[in-house]
Amino acid sequence: MARRTYSQYCPAAKALDVVGERWTLLIVRNLALGPQRYTDLLEGLPGLSPNVLAERLKHLEASGILVKRQLPAPAASTVYELTDQGVSLTDVVLSLARWGHQFMDAPGPEDSVEVRWLLVYLRSIANLEAAEGVQETYEFLIDDDHFHVVVDDGSVDALQGPSPTPPAVTVRSDLSTFVQIGSGRLAAADAIADGRTSVEGDLDAVARSLAILTLGERVPALPS
Repeated sequence: MARRTYSQYCPAAKALDVVGERWTLLIVRNLALGPQRYTDLLEGLPGLSPNVLAERLKHLEASGILVKRQLPAPAASTVYELTDQGVSLTDVVLSLARWGHQFMDAPGPEDSVEVRWLLVYLRSIANLEAAEGVQETYEFLIDDDHFHVVVDDGSVDALQGPSPTPPAVTVRSDLSTFVQIGSGRLAAADAIADGRTSVEGDLDAVARSLAILTLGERVPALPS
């Protein structure tokens, strides 16, 4: 079946011809966190059918946005990963996440919530000016999920899994509390004070992490 097109000579319309179909940008969002197997993508996109995922992946590969490659042994799995062109598309996803923050009320009863999706959100709200001159890693343990934020002199990246190096700050929380903090409905200091979130690390590093992740403006003072 031929793909639909806007047939308009306009950069925005041409871009939407490539990535405007349902699920496409969410696939890019998930791949922004690193290479993933087909089963990983299917599991990480509740509601997406296997046939639609296969079609979207085929289209994105043909458009030069992702590639499929074989991992070396012992994994020997086929994974999908973004090309340079696909990585540049993540800026669009981050901009959408920043814009979409205004609609982030409490999750509804039918809303799926996963830590991996919030990693893209963390990237989108990062204060890159506050990250200048800082080189450190922050590790987050949210329920049974691990991820870490790497700050490298003005750049901020959020990645799945534990930090490969000793983190400057370690945060432990549950998903519900973390979502409330991230959406601005709960101050990090309040979550720390009532025991729903714990923070380990040098106080200066903790303050930097809050400023870089733009949580500091919601935190009047760190508990002593």
